[in-house]
Amino acid sequence: MTRISVLLTTTTLLATTTIAQSNREPPSTGLHSLFLSAGKLYFGTATETNNFADPTYQNILSNPLEFGQLTPENSQKWGLIQPQPGDFSFNASDQVASLANSYNYLLRCHTLTWHSQLPPFVSSTSWTPDTLRQLITTHVTSVISHFGSACYAWDVVNEALNENGTFRNSVFFEVLGEEYIAHSFEVAREVAPPETKLYYNDFNLETAPEKQTAAVELVKSLQSKGVKIDGVGLQAHFTVGQTPSVESLIATLQRFADLGVDVAWTELDVAQEDVETASELAVEQQASDYVVAVRACLEVERCVGVTVWQFTDRYSWVPGTFPGKGDACLWTEDYQRKPAYWAVKGFLEGWVARMNVTRAFVGGNETTARTVASPRGPLTEVTSGSERLEGSLVKVAFISFGVWLVLNMM
Repeated sequence: MTRISVLLTTTTLLATTTIAQSNREPPSTGLHSLFLSAGKLYFGTATETNNFADPTYQNILSNPLEFGQLTPENSQKWGLIQPQPGDFSFNASDQVASLANSYNYLLRCHTLTWHSQLPPFVSSTSWTPDTLRQLITTHVTSVISHFGSACYAWDVVNEALNENGTFRNSVFFEVLGEEYIAHSFEVAREVAPPETKLYYNDFNLETAPEKQTAAVELVKSLQSKGVKIDGVGLQAHFTVGQTPSVESLIATLQRFADLGVDVAWTELDVAQEDVETASELAVEQQASDYVVAVRACLEVERCVGVTVWQFTDRYSWVPGTFPGKGDACLWTEDYQRKPAYWAVKGFLEGWVARMNVTRAFVGGNETTARTVASPRGPLTEVTSGSERLEGSLVKVAFISFGVWLVLNMM
């Protein structure tokens, strides 16, 4: 039996158990609650104001078992938030921030300095180093100051590298060179609340070796200059059947974590290469690919969480950007949970069960607490030994054994 077959068999078994339970009683766990139980900070999703009038969407989004973090998909990007010099428009992004606050979710803010979706006045003006530096200072200061402690983290600089590891040509790089990156972080650190996490965010760090190495060197360069960077966001836009192995993803996350920074999957989706011809096997492969990404985060201590780039195909960015591709999310267009969802949830249940059995038998009935700082104050999860033994030990051991198979056969 191949490694993928073992993974699919095990996750299908776990997912079937979950589905059967959901048919009998209201679900008592979800992706976010299980991520918390696994010792992580959040499982979240991108969202945007054009989704807010959809009651079915909002019903799922507001479920704290499923989600505990939101990212504004577009409304904090430069072109929308400062379309004209000094003319800041926070209406849409404030709505996302307000929604996160009303749900008591963490807010990952995205993004400050990026080559794309710039207003014409930024991309077409003839800047000098001094005037462009001041523009970045004004923009970063104004935007971070507006949101203040509402943002758990900021993607300060986004997508500064090419696939071959060189710096992307942009108005910022043309005028300031790589200095614009350090400058953006320095300004952000000066104005942001001290607990706010400052990230570099990029795509294909998982699949382009030269780009990954360049990102590692970028973090090292910032650190050598005394510029504080708290994390690296890896976007994790994958294609079914082309997702790297779990070993590769773990090594990638750990490579950045070894620099002393947090890591996260910040925009996870797994798209079908051709929606029209996607087979049942491709649907199963998508489930496997999602599980591999989630497991990699669980395996790396400094991976704090996972954000999917929309949870439903109804609002996915993929088809509009890559015609023919799509079906990339965990929920269908009509809000049905896909096999990928059940596979991820089943895997997480097995992972948490294995952790709990180990803790219960090793640690007895002692109480443990895990506290994480956030802009909302300390977040603390308390678990007692007796709670870990809740339910049937036979069932827990069975699920734990399934996860053991996955972990040892892959």
